[in-house]
Amino acid sequence: MTTLHPCLTCGACCASFRVDFSVHETEELGGCVPDGLVVPVTDHTARMRGTDHAQPRCAALTGQVGERAACGIYEWRPSPCREFEAGSAACNRARQRHHLPALDGLVL
Repeated sequence: MTTLHPCLTCGACCASFRVDFSVHETEELGGCVPDGLVVPVTDHTARMRGTDHAQPRCAALTGQVGERAACGIYEWRPSPCREFEAGSAACNRARQRHHLPALDGLVL
């Protein structure tokens, strides 16, 4: 029996945090993050659309948080998303916000 990676049924991080990154990660400046999902912040910083709302939800998030969730631009996601660790303290804070159990002792 194959077990799904916990991130494929979670998505809590995508609906909890503001995601800022270098403008050089955008398609416009030679990166991979699709320009249509980017909001300019400063001359040097961009943000994933939807992550600066009172109840954040990244525009790239598909599905339902806690049930079946996925990143619609997984291969092209920005560095903060690439660096985010499942089971980390930040992950578990996001999961708590969405009434999901912690991923204690997670081995990936």
